[in-house]
Amino acid sequence: MQTQSACAKYLRLLSLLLLLFGLTCTLTPFSAAPPPVSGGIWVLDLKGVLGPASTDYLSRGIDDAAKAGARAVIIRIDTPGGLDLSMRDLVRNILGSPIPVIGYVHPGGARAASAGTYVLYACHIAAMSPATNLGAATPVQIASPTLPASQPERDGQNGATDDKDTAANAPGTAMERKLINDAVAYIRGLAELRGRNGDWAEQAVRQGASIASSRAMELGVIDLIASDLDDLIAQLEGRTVNIAGQNRTLKLADAPRVELQPDWRSEFLAVITNPNVAYVLMLLGIYGLIFEFSNPGVGLPGIVGAVCILLALYAFQVLPVSYAGLGLVILGVALMVAEAFAPSFGVLGLGGLIAFVVGSIILMDTQLPAYQIALPVILALALSSAAMLIFMLGMVWRSRHQAVVSGIDALTGVNAVVEELHEGQPLVRVRGELWQADCTEPLQPGDPVEILTARGLRLSVKKLRRET
Repeated sequence: MQTQSACAKYLRLLSLLLLLFGLTCTLTPFSAAPPPVSGGIWVLDLKGVLGPASTDYLSRGIDDAAKAGARAVIIRIDTPGGLDLSMRDLVRNILGSPIPVIGYVHPGGARAASAGTYVLYACHIAAMSPATNLGAATPVQIASPTLPASQPERDGQNGATDDKDTAANAPGTAMERKLINDAVAYIRGLAELRGRNGDWAEQAVRQGASIASSRAMELGVIDLIASDLDDLIAQLEGRTVNIAGQNRTLKLADAPRVELQPDWRSEFLAVITNPNVAYVLMLLGIYGLIFEFSNPGVGLPGIVGAVCILLALYAFQVLPVSYAGLGLVILGVALMVAEAFAPSFGVLGLGGLIAFVVGSIILMDTQLPAYQIALPVILALALSSAAMLIFMLGMVWRSRHQAVVSGIDALTGVNAVVEELHEGQPLVRVRGELWQADCTEPLQPGDPVEILTARGLRLSVKKLRRET
C-alpha cells in the first residue's frame, strides 16, 4: 500500500509538472534574447510554408532587431506560399518596422510564390538572386483564375489588361470575386506604398502569373538583383528608404551580420501547429479526460489530457480550423464513448465513426496541402477507434450471454441439502448460508433439493429423489 501511495504521488507530481510546462509554452510570450550586437544587419530566413511558427519567428526577429538597434533586417525568402492570416500578420509587422526590412529571394532556384509575393512587396527593398521567381499570388481557395489566361496585354512593359471592366464581369461565384478583389486591393496598396509595379501585381493575383528575377527587374517589380549576400549589401549601400514618412540612407558596408536562427519556442510552435500533431493532441486530450472522468482518482490521464487539450486549442487558434469539422469530430468521439456506456448494438458507434471521419477530413478549412491532415493519420485513428468500439461491443455481447455467477439469480438450479427444521420450517444450506425453503412436498433433514427460484429471503425448492 505504501508503494502504491508513493507511486501515485510521483504520478501526480509528474502530471503537475507537465501541466505547468504546457501552460508556460502556451501562455507565456517568451522571446529569444537579442544577440549582443548593436548596429548590425540581422539575417532571418523564411523557408518552406508560411505559417504561424514562421510568422512568430520573423515578427519577433524584426522586433528584437529594432530593440537591439540594428541597421536593417534581411529576410531570405524561399517559400511556396502559406496561410493568408499568417501572411497578413507578417506584413503588418514589416510595415510597422522602425528599421528597414529587405526581402531577398535567395538562393538560386528559390521562389517567393503566393503569400511570398505579398511579403516581398511589403518589404522596404525587394531583391532577388538570379534564377529565382515570384508570383502565382491567386488565393488558393479559388479553383481557377477569374480572368481568362488569354487576356491581351495593354503593352509590353507591365502586362496589364486592356479592359478594366473585365474583372467586374469575370466568371466565378460572388465569394470568388470577393476574394480576388480583396487580394488585388491588398497587393496594389503594397505596390503603391513601395513604388512598385501594381499592374503586374494585379495580374499575379487574377491570372496567377509568375516571372523570373530578370523580368521582374525590367517591369519594376523588384529593386535590384544580387548574386549573394555580399553583393546585396554592397548594392544597398547609400540607398534611401522611407520609414514612417522619413527618408533614411542605408549605411551597411561596415555593419556586422547577425544570423538569427529559430529558438526553441519557434521550433516547439512549429511542431504543435502541424495539423497532424494538433489533431492527435486533441484526441489524446479528449480520451484522457474521458478516462479520468470514468475512473476518478487516477490523476495522470486527466492531467495529461488537460495539457494536450490546451496545446491543441492553442494550435487551433492559429490554424484555419473549420468549427463544423471540429464539432463533428467531438460528436463522433462522444457517440463512440456513449456506445460503451449505453450499448445500442452499433447504432451510436457507427454514427460516431462516420461523424469522426467526415469531421477529420473537413477539419482544416484550407486547400494548402501543407495544412491538411494526412489521410493515413485519419484512417489510422478511425480504424483504432473502430477496433476499440468492436472490442467493447464484443465484451457487452459476451457479458449478456454469460451465465450469472453472483447475486440471488445465481442460486437458480443449484442443488442443496436440508440442514434442519426450525418450527416446522425447513432450512437449507447454500454456499455456507442457511435459507428458509418452501416446497410442495414435506422435507426432512438430509433431503436433497434443487432451488427453483429465490424471492427475498426465501427459496422455492423441488425435492430430489435419493439415489440408491
